[in-house]
Amino acid sequence: MSLSLVQSRALLGLEAAAVTVEVHLANGLPSFTLVGLADVEVKEARERVRSAIQNSGLEFPNNKKIVVNLAPADLPKDSGRFDLPIALGILAASGQIDAAALNGWEFAGELSLSGELRPVRGALAMSLALHGSGVVTRLVLPPGSAEEAALVPGAQVYRARHLLDVVQQFLPATSETIAASHCEGWARVDFDPLFKAASYPDLADVKGQLGAKRALEIAAAGGHSVLLMGPPGSGKSMLAQRFVGLLPPMTTDEALQSAAVASLGGRFSLESWARRPTCHPHHTASAVALVGGGSPPRPGEISLAHHGVLFLDEFPEFPRAALEALREPLETGTITISRAARRSEFPARFQLIGAMNPCPCGFLGSSQRACRCTPDQVARYQGKLSGPLVDRIDLHVEVPAVAATELMQAPPGEPSAAIQARCVAARERAIARQGKPNQALQGQEIDTFVLLDEAAAKFLNVAATRLGWSARSTHRALKVARTIADLAGARTTQVTHVAEAMQYRRALKAV
Repeated sequence: MSLSLVQSRALLGLEAAAVTVEVHLANGLPSFTLVGLADVEVKEARERVRSAIQNSGLEFPNNKKIVVNLAPADLPKDSGRFDLPIALGILAASGQIDAAALNGWEFAGELSLSGELRPVRGALAMSLALHGSGVVTRLVLPPGSAEEAALVPGAQVYRARHLLDVVQQFLPATSETIAASHCEGWARVDFDPLFKAASYPDLADVKGQLGAKRALEIAAAGGHSVLLMGPPGSGKSMLAQRFVGLLPPMTTDEALQSAAVASLGGRFSLESWARRPTCHPHHTASAVALVGGGSPPRPGEISLAHHGVLFLDEFPEFPRAALEALREPLETGTITISRAARRSEFPARFQLIGAMNPCPCGFLGSSQRACRCTPDQVARYQGKLSGPLVDRIDLHVEVPAVAATELMQAPPGEPSAAIQARCVAARERAIARQGKPNQALQGQEIDTFVLLDEAAAKFLNVAATRLGWSARSTHRALKVARTIADLAGARTTQVTHVAEAMQYRRALKAV
């Protein structure tokens, strides 16, 4: 047969669209033509495939006109994932493997010149696409990618280390069997639900800072964002790096979603399975690095922190455009990357932890050192954070400097495990009541589920009027108060809960 069809997948954001690799061999001037909106790295597959087939001891049809079409033609294709399906298509079209036996299989993998298979990005996204569509298809992937794709429950994934491993499975009945020594890399990969519990740095390492620890407990229980402000060396970074240990353990769905984004960005490893990510980009990161972009669109740090923590140290030092790009994801939990040729949507349900100094020198309001900044410098520094962005951060927490005597003599603080247990219990109350964390409440849901006492409502109305709060600030204070009530095990939100929530809506200003 001079025509063969092999199935594969192309990545477009988190979507893995089906691609049919059509290979036709014809008489004529020898050539190798590849069409179908292929990117540069896909077109380079011609040389990789030719060398891999020849170095594997198979026959490459050098005397034929080879045409490879990647359908649909209007779908962009990138990376070396199509090397393996193209090679199999050529072998099937030339009669070296059984073309009919390829039905019901999908392939992806980059070929080395010797025929070895190399991992590809987005293997988990491919497996999730098959799982979501309900298609019963067997997936063949290189080592590393196969174990990643097998994390999806019910997936039929096979690992192949070499081109010959795959060829051996689809040989015609009349062909000679390839030596077993060349086919030891073929194996079915099954999902292993057993994994060790994720371990994170312990909050007990931070001495003192009871107020900041209380704020982090509230944030973990309700899914709220936090802004930590204090002098250098007060423990802001230590607190932020240990915050992830207070969050509830990941569910299977959350782990799959987080791993799919990490796989798309080339950052996934089996050791990080079911471990909440903590992304901490440097303050020189651009807006594209934070929210994603490029061509084809790739996920940014906010998507790589999906179901985890995004820690932005030196918060005001980030470019203004990068910080303003965080506004919409903080509200919606998704980010849409729009380009002239395509549009991609990535999940971005992260918890933001920002850390900053109160002024350029860092010692405004400190009892240990005098601040040498002028009021104009302080205003300019704090003004790098726009009002709309600060308004979207639920908890504003001051982290004072710790005295040397307290640092040396104070016993270790409460361990993360004890605080996490309270956070999990509070979040379970919220899920049982409304089906989502308190931070995700919107519109009418706030009035329905906050269950505000009459006295607490009057107190909040007076305070919001005097402080000049926006509607967003009021609603966010209500959601924080509801989380505090859940931590206390209270059915309704009372005055004490609202009063504590108000302390965390402090506006940035010189003190």
